[in-house]
Amino acid sequence: MKRSITPTSIERVMREDDFIVSMTDLKGRITYGNRIFVEFSGYSEAELIGTQHNIIRHPDMPRGVFQLLWDKIQAGEECFAYVKNMSKDGGFYWVFTNVTPMFDPNGKITGYFSVRRKPKMSGIQTVTGLYAAMLAEEKKVGAANAIAASTKMLVDVLNEKGLSYDELVLAI
Repeated sequence: MKRSITPTSIERVMREDDFIVSMTDLKGRITYGNRIFVEFSGYSEAELIGTQHNIIRHPDMPRGVFQLLWDKIQAGEECFAYVKNMSKDGGFYWVFTNVTPMFDPNGKITGYFSVRRKPKMSGIQTVTGLYAAMLAEEKKVGAANAIAASTKMLVDVLNEKGLSYDELVLAI
């Protein structure tokens, strides 16, 4: 689905008892989305199913964060992250996500399961500056080197703090 959505400054804030749930296949195509996912994304269930999960990717999100996430889940590990998503109308909503691989009885990854909840404001404040710096690095080096550059920046920050990304986001 090709989209040309202009981001707006209209924020949707998750409620304390909201849980956004989705599942994807191995290629990141949505196979399930609960009603809260449909509500916050602004897309109908029919528009979401079969579409790449990055349909809700906000341009304020550095590609290096998603590289880290994909590296972890494709290795069979779960990943926690603060993510800024974009709704169909250009609005945005922050989530604290846990993405977990799903396995068949033989231990083979068959897809991914994600549960998102309302993030802590302190966490959003912490990652906003980091993500902005990562995005600036991506723009500076150009599209061909963007992922590598912002991933390196993120890894350098984590190494400096002596934390994994999961440890960082769980601590803030």
